[in-house]
Amino acid sequence: MGFLKTKGEIYKAVEDVDVGPNSNQFYLTANVKAPRMAGFLVKVFAWLLETPIFGSTMLYFLKRNNLIHKLVTFAELQESPLYVPLHYYEGGKEEENQSGTSPREQVRQALEYMVAPIKDLKSFSRWSILDYSTAYNSKVITPTKVMERFLSAVEQSCTPSMQMSFFINFDAHDILTQAAQSTQRYQQGEALSVLDGVPIGIKDEIDCMPYPTTGGTKWMHKVRQCKDDAECVKRLRSCGAILVGKTNMHELGAGTSGINPHHGTTRNPYNIGRIAGGSSSGSAAVVAAGLCPAAIGVDGGGSVRMPAALCGVVGLKPSFGRVSHSGVLPLNWTVGMVGILAGTVEDALLVYAAISGPNSSHHSQTALPKLYFPLLKSPRPMPNIRLAKYGEWFNDCNEEIRVCCSRALEKLRDNYGWETIQVTIPELEVMRLAHYVTIGSECSTSIGPELEKMNKDEVGWDARVAVSVYGSFSSQEYLNAQRIRNRQLQFHKRIFSMADVIVTPTTGVTAYTIGNDTRHTGELDYINGAALVRYQIAGNFLGLPAITVPVGYDKSHLPIGLQFIGKPWDESLLIHIAFSMQALCISQYKKPEVFWDLLAS
Repeated sequence: MGFLKTKGEIYKAVEDVDVGPNSNQFYLTANVKAPRMAGFLVKVFAWLLETPIFGSTMLYFLKRNNLIHKLVTFAELQESPLYVPLHYYEGGKEEENQSGTSPREQVRQALEYMVAPIKDLKSFSRWSILDYSTAYNSKVITPTKVMERFLSAVEQSCTPSMQMSFFINFDAHDILTQAAQSTQRYQQGEALSVLDGVPIGIKDEIDCMPYPTTGGTKWMHKVRQCKDDAECVKRLRSCGAILVGKTNMHELGAGTSGINPHHGTTRNPYNIGRIAGGSSSGSAAVVAAGLCPAAIGVDGGGSVRMPAALCGVVGLKPSFGRVSHSGVLPLNWTVGMVGILAGTVEDALLVYAAISGPNSSHHSQTALPKLYFPLLKSPRPMPNIRLAKYGEWFNDCNEEIRVCCSRALEKLRDNYGWETIQVTIPELEVMRLAHYVTIGSECSTSIGPELEKMNKDEVGWDARVAVSVYGSFSSQEYLNAQRIRNRQLQFHKRIFSMADVIVTPTTGVTAYTIGNDTRHTGELDYINGAALVRYQIAGNFLGLPAITVPVGYDKSHLPIGLQFIGKPWDESLLIHIAFSMQALCISQYKKPEVFWDLLAS
């Protein structure tokens, strides 16, 4: 279709682009031109895209209309490609982490920087990892009793009146066996760590014995067997955590809602008529509902932070490479990272300490920068923290989110004296499209050969649309996307020379309503999808650490999150900032509509 070729954008040299507050850079909003589709419309759209000639024509015009051709495909760039966002650590060789440090030791070290929080009985709070450990050590309750309550709660969550769809798979016998072993360790005074006996959910994108890994599909476990725990799961197991099953997720991680036609739609505990967000929907929901103080997810395009924000919990995505990806479905090699969903920043830190580090079986792997832990004994503020805010981007959300997040920044200023500096982050919509090309190309390359062999009826309708789009990206588009990655990294380095972190709302909208027409087909809602991922992309595409913290609610009592994006390997500062933000908001946290108290007297 050369006669229809779009003229590509000609990008200035990076050094000629102003990132200051008075930059003349134009803020381009997402150019999404697609109506919401579900039910029969999704089926028709999928059939059309899968038609050889007509489908190719449709995909060409879809990419053209959504500016992929102009901004990515035919763009003229000076930068070379950057394929993997693994950052060089400038701290020097003496700062490298020793690969021999065990997960238990790392958890012990992190614990030394914390104290058990004093609970405000007048306000809502979830039980923390320290609460579980204290209850077990004081013989108030045993891990076995907690897991019996857990299983009863999960059974209740599956009743027709709730249909929460938290899990794809869980095994009561395995859970109770783990609990009995933990109970015995506590009786003998030999608990492995503060995580011993603590229930933790694992997203069904991560290998965890004895379960198959489905990736939210009906077919993945048939072509790829789970033979061992993923590295992050091994680390949690070595600390004594009780791994309570495989949490639900959006099929193939290819969506933002958590609506899954095969395994059910995970519902938001704050309002069961609303989405939990995706793709780590089940992991966010089990934490919000009190079933687990923490859970593990995978974040390829906000898939940890987005559902965390919608469900009112903490979501931490570490730097690329900080947590081993061994045993994780290879759906997005260079943008997907294992992350943590937790009820508090402190719990996120403890799980982060447990799972961080290289693959234990690959001793030749490049050493990682030293794992530092922040002091979380009190919300004592660090002086002179500078928060970079790009006003037009920050305000590109609904009004209730904008007001809530702006007030959160005012609290940081008034209580800690932290400064918000105005900056311009150029070409954000370009980065979103380049990330979409990248994650789509990598997913298609990974699973394409298997999909060609199987009956398409095995794949959900919305996922079939996603796979069709993913398979349409060319090598030229992928290469240009990696050149844009290099370009964006240079912009962000300049931003970080002026500020410690970048601050944004976590999502552009709060949890929206689950349509009655989505049950069997899923849905295509690209407008809400673009709003949900609006602030997520830099963390994945550039390999930066990022964390979301609950800071309030909208008029429908749905949670709102504030996100901090940090410099590579600077999780310690990022976690401290999040902890300081949490301290100013935690007394206002609200109890979800759906909640279980597993430690009740």
